[in-house]
This record gives sequence, structure tokens and C-alpha cells, in this order.
Amino acid sequence: MRTIKLLFFLFISINSFSQDYNLKGIVMDSKTKEKLGGVHIQFLSTDQNISYSSISNANGDFSIKEFKKGEYKIQTSYIAYKNYDTTQLIDSEVNLEILIEQQIINIGEVIVSSLRTNQKIREVSLPLELVDERQIELASSFTASDVLQQEPGVAMARDGVWATGINIRGLNQQRIVMLVDGNRIETATDLMASMSFFDVDDIERIEVIKGASSSLYGTGAMGGIVNVITKDAYFNSSSYFNGSFNTGYNSVNEMFTRKLTFKSGSKRWYASISGSMRDAENVNTPEGIIPNSQFEDQSISASFGLKVKKNHTFKLKYQYFDADNVGIPGGAALPGPSTASYKDAKRQMVYANYEIKDISESFKRLNFRYFHQYIVRDVDLIPNISTPTATSITTPLRFTPSGDHTTDGAQIQSDWSFSENNNFIVGIDVWRRKLETSREKFIRVDMIDSLGNVTATNNIVRGETPIPKSCFGSAGLYLQNEQKFLNDDLKLIIGGRLDGIRIANEQAFDYDYLIVNGTRNDSPPNQRITFEENEEYKLSWSANLGILYALTDELDLSLNAGRSFRAPSLEESFKYIDLGSKVSLGDPNLDPEKGYSLDIGMRIWKPKFQFKVNGFVNWLSDMIVEESGKFIYSYTTGVVDTIPALINANVDEARLYGVDLSFQYNIYKNFVLHGAGSYVRGENLKNDTNLPLITPANGRIGIRYHLPKYFGIDFIAIGFADQDKIAVGESETKGFARFDFRVNSSVIKIDFAKVQFFGGIENIGDRAYTNHLATNRGEISIEPGRNFYIKLKVLF
Repeated sequence: MRTIKLLFFLFISINSFSQDYNLKGIVMDSKTKEKLGGVHIQFLSTDQNISYSSISNANGDFSIKEFKKGEYKIQTSYIAYKNYDTTQLIDSEVNLEILIEQQIINIGEVIVSSLRTNQKIREVSLPLELVDERQIELASSFTASDVLQQEPGVAMARDGVWATGINIRGLNQQRIVMLVDGNRIETATDLMASMSFFDVDDIERIEVIKGASSSLYGTGAMGGIVNVITKDAYFNSSSYFNGSFNTGYNSVNEMFTRKLTFKSGSKRWYASISGSMRDAENVNTPEGIIPNSQFEDQSISASFGLKVKKNHTFKLKYQYFDADNVGIPGGAALPGPSTASYKDAKRQMVYANYEIKDISESFKRLNFRYFHQYIVRDVDLIPNISTPTATSITTPLRFTPSGDHTTDGAQIQSDWSFSENNNFIVGIDVWRRKLETSREKFIRVDMIDSLGNVTATNNIVRGETPIPKSCFGSAGLYLQNEQKFLNDDLKLIIGGRLDGIRIANEQAFDYDYLIVNGTRNDSPPNQRITFEENEEYKLSWSANLGILYALTDELDLSLNAGRSFRAPSLEESFKYIDLGSKVSLGDPNLDPEKGYSLDIGMRIWKPKFQFKVNGFVNWLSDMIVEESGKFIYSYTTGVVDTIPALINANVDEARLYGVDLSFQYNIYKNFVLHGAGSYVRGENLKNDTNLPLITPANGRIGIRYHLPKYFGIDFIAIGFADQDKIAVGESETKGFARFDFRVNSSVIKIDFAKVQFFGGIENIGDRAYTNHLATNRGEISIEPGRNFYIKLKVLF
């Protein structure tokens, strides 16, 4: 009998010790008691090596099934709120109430990932700017460039309202690595619209690293890195299903947007799907309408995640973006009254990621990644000009250039920690970009007599390959070591990278075929051989040194130095543009550009005051520019001839230097004064001239106010100085001041959903002004005028 009682009590004790609970809780604002949705909550056991995670729903509720009792460290993460961090014993089924405090200004606690590891901003030595989802919601956000242009040291360039790119500290997108979810887009060429090929409302955040970072990303990162991180579903300790609907309207071009998203998941898996549509008419300016500035686009995004087993995670994502009827208002490449548009601009990307964590005490992570990206650019150009002679009138009717860009890449990276104060990463990444182009020119030639009467008409179609079928491949080995010293007050970062580059092309001709009055000739007379079949191999390296020293808990100093490179693009190597009396020509034997950079910074992280300032200088050598020469070519008949040419060559040396800064100051209760400014000077050291595409000195200052539970407002003044230090072919631009106003409601709960409104006025005074970076790219001499916009977000 005693034995039976002993077994009974032993069973009860074991059952009690291993008891699992259904944990429930709610997350609220500590002051207003507003229930907060989308808050990340994590539970880390202090003694059992167990972790749980959840995200609060639209009502602020969260739940975790099969929760084991014990002492846990509870942490939260949520935009615009301080991180919650406490330890609590959970030994019964309780309803947790987590109260988090609103963070009036950013004090560097946000996690960023563009340095191939997750780190807080204040732990990164490099100058870095972050634009989060809330900033995007508050602005009108035609493209990502429109949002980024208010960050210090970052400027927007455009070929149109839809086709935009960015410039970082005087270096254009040709010398910037553009990423979507860590995957290359357009691979550092000078083609505009790299910031237009994704849905702005699908962006979670944008991370901008200013300065040379080639040790991690290879060719092209001389000016910096832009990483667009898109929204995704998530793993959760309990099952969930939610969605959102976004819509908006802009008056300046009657743009109407709508987007629908669904997300679902559990502890082991997640999935999401979203779709969006936008359509816009021509843009209004203070001086009239910009003709041919309309656009339409739509996108689809889907993702899937699976926890294969403990510490093993697989993620798959697909993105599709398609733009139609996108007007290109014109520019130097489209002279006269020509009309051009993208009849099809499309991007498709799929990528897969497999991650293994906590392999051993020192081997922290092993990550495998593959991506495939396909971009189409089909242009429709109507020249609207004729060339008369004594015997004929030649009228180009239509040109249809097209380009297919295919990029495939793979990466393997391992993360190590050889001591408590050490972080070491080593990886290999390879990628290849293939380019196929074509162009048809439809031309009508009217033969005329001495009286000007048309006697005969010839309809000609000229088939061309502007850039030969070619490919650019890169394989790089990179490593970076971070070590902390002096009680973690000093961080030293050393990185290096070695890259092998392969560039290959097929033989190409100035034109491939002629169709005259319906009769096709695939061996037309007088074909020039523009490029022989060729294969080139190049080797280059990069390195970086970073020092971050915390003088106090609220003040740190940084120093960053780097050596970077940029291999010539396929366009620079193989372009062939017939200008009539001469040609513009690429060179497959170009050497990589080289860059050396130095950046010194100071940052203050006080609860009510945040300040960042950086001074920098960049030296560039072997810069690729056009210089006058002769094109020696062969006809298919074997005859050799020459013609004057502008040929790409490694000739220039340059220096860029400047300063950028930003601040936020919580001046009184919920009032915040904020501002930013930047200055850059670009010099061609070889010719003692000015570099092109240098943004004039500029800045912004604003004041925002938030009334909890009701609304927030922000008034911003933006100013640019004159730019009279210009390169040959550029135009001077006058300075200007512009004023913007933004307003947003707090989240409003209605039955089964929550809604929030955003709105504002951009360019309140309807000021006519010019963006200097648009003066030598397009016909947009005047930026958009006064714009009233409104947005609605519904969570369910």
C-alpha cells in the first residue's frame, strides 16, 4: 500500500513539473492603454534553453500553446516604441499584460541586416540611414527614391516621375549596389528606374549604407548599398490569419493605389500573398502639365516559410512587378519632339534561403541562398522628325529597343563567435548577369521629284543588336571580423574580399537584317563588325577597416576606411550607338575602377536628443568616361575602315568630399524638432573640372507633434542651394525652398478591423523648382507641383 501511494505522489509530482500551459497576453501602450497589434514578443528561458515567440494581433492579443513553466526573459520589438525587457517566473496559466512605452525619437535600437548580420544601428560603425514602414506611410511615396531623398547624403535622380534612381554623396547608381531582400537588382549599371521595380507599399524598411562596402558585396559598392527589405509573414507560437487593405490618392497626377494582403502561419510554417495596382495620369507642375509622364503598374508577392526541424529554417519568396504605358518625358537621348514610353517594364524574382542556427558553441550560423531575377525593358520611341534632301524625305516612324536582363546568384555564409566579444563571418557568393538586346527601326523613305512630289515610297525595317549577347559573372570570397575591447567600449572591424570577374560576348554587327517593302535580307550589304567574340577575365580586391568607440553610453565616435572597386558593366563594355558622323563605343578591355574612402563620424544617443554627423572623402581612379578616338572596324566583306568615335576609357581621377548630418530633439512633451543637411563637392583631378551629377548643398528642418490616441502632425521645410559648380553639358540650377505638411490619425478600432488614415500636402506653395540631377537625364525641368494626398490602411 505504501508503494502504491509513493508511485501516486511521484506521478503527480512529475506531471506538475512538466505541466504545459496555454499562455495568453495583451500588449498595450503604457500611457494611453491603446492595444497594439504587430508587436513581436519573445520568451527566452533562463535555465531550460527554451524559446517562444509570438506577434500580437490587431486587438493586441497574443497566445502561446504548450508553454512550459519556468523563469523567462520577456522582450518586445515594435516600431516607435522602446524595447521591453524583463524577467518573470511563469508557473501557472496567466494572462500577461505587457505595457510598452512610446519612443519619441530613435536612439539606435532598431535591428538592421545589410551588413550580412543582424545588429542594432548604434552597434554599426558605418554611416547608415534607415527608412521604416511608418515613414513610407506618412509620405506620398511615388517610388522608394521619393522617400529616401530626405535622408542626409541621399538624393533622387529621375528620367521621369516613375523612372527614378538615387545618388549617394555625389556617386550615382552606377556606383551603388541596389538590393531587394539582399539580392542584386540591375547589378550596378547606370540604367535608371532601379528604384521603381517594386511595390512601395510592400516595403518594410530601406537600409542605406553610405560609403565603400565592397568587402561584403563586391563590385559596384563604391558609393554605398541600398537594401530594400520587403514585408513578409512570420512564425508564431500559435496559429494566426490576418490581412490588410491599403488605398490612396494623389492629386498632382491623379494616382490611385490599392493593395490587398493576406498572412497566415503557426509555430512551424507561414505563408503570405499580396497584390497591388497603381495608375496615374500626367503630372501637374506650377508651369503646366508634363506630357507623357503617366504610368500604370501592378505587382504580386508571395512567400512561404518552414521550420524543417530545430534551428533549421527554409524560406521561399516570389515577386512579380509589371509596369505598362510608362511615359518617359524625354532627354538628351531623345531629341526634338520625340515621344518615348516603356511599353513593358517587368521584374520577376524568386529566391530561396536555408538557415541553420546554433550548430555549436562557436559555430553560430550557416546560411545558403539562391536567387533568380528577370528584368524586361521594352521601349517604344516615336521620333516625330523627318530629314529632307533634294531627292528624298526620310522619316523615322518608330524605334523599339528591348533588353532582357537575367541575373542568377548563390551565396554560402558561415557566422562564428570565437569568444564572447567576437563575431566572424566568411562567405562565398557568385552571380551572373546575362543581357540580350534588340532594336527595330521602322523608317519610311519618300522619293521626290524636283517639284517635291512623292514618286515612290520605301518602307524599311532595320534590325539591330545595340549590345551583343553577353554575360557578366562574378565570384567572390569575403570575410569580416568584429572584435570588442575595453569592456565592449571599443569595436574593431576588419574585412576583405577577393573577386574574379568574367565578361564574355558574342560577335556583333551594327545591324543584323533589313526588310525593304516586305522583303527580308539577313545578309545586308556593308555590315560593320562592331565587336568580335571575346572573353575577358579580371581580378580585383577590396578591404575595409572600421572603428567604433563609445566615449560614454550616449556618445560614440567612428572611423571607417575602405578600398573598393567597380568592374565595367556590360553596357560600358559593349555599347554601340550610331550618331551618324561618329559612334559612341564601349571597350571590352576596360579595367575596374578603384576607390579609396575615409569617413569620420560622431553620434549622440540621448533619450531626448539624437545627433549624427559624418565627414568623408573619396578618391576614385581609372574612372570610366568617354574620350575622342577612332573606331577601326571591318566590314563583313573584309574591308577595314575607320570613323570618329567617343570611346569608353579608363582615364579620369576624381575626389569627392563633404559632410552630412541629422538630428532629433524632443523639445517638450510630444513635440520633436528634427532636421538633416548635406554638402558634397566633386572634382575631376585630371582635368581640374567639376564632376557631373553633384547634388547642391541641401537640408531640411521640421517639427512634429503626436497627441496620443488621436493624431500626429509634421511640418517640414526643405531647402537647396544654387548649383553653379557644374560639369560640361550640365545646366546650372537655382536654389529653392519647399514646404510639406503631414498628418496621421491614431489607429481606430471598428468591429472586426482597425483603420488608420494618413495624408498631407507636398509643395504647399506650389513652388516651381528644378532637381539638379534631372537636368542631364530627362526633360523634367520642373518638379511636381502642389500635391494633396490621402491614404487609408485597414487591418483585419
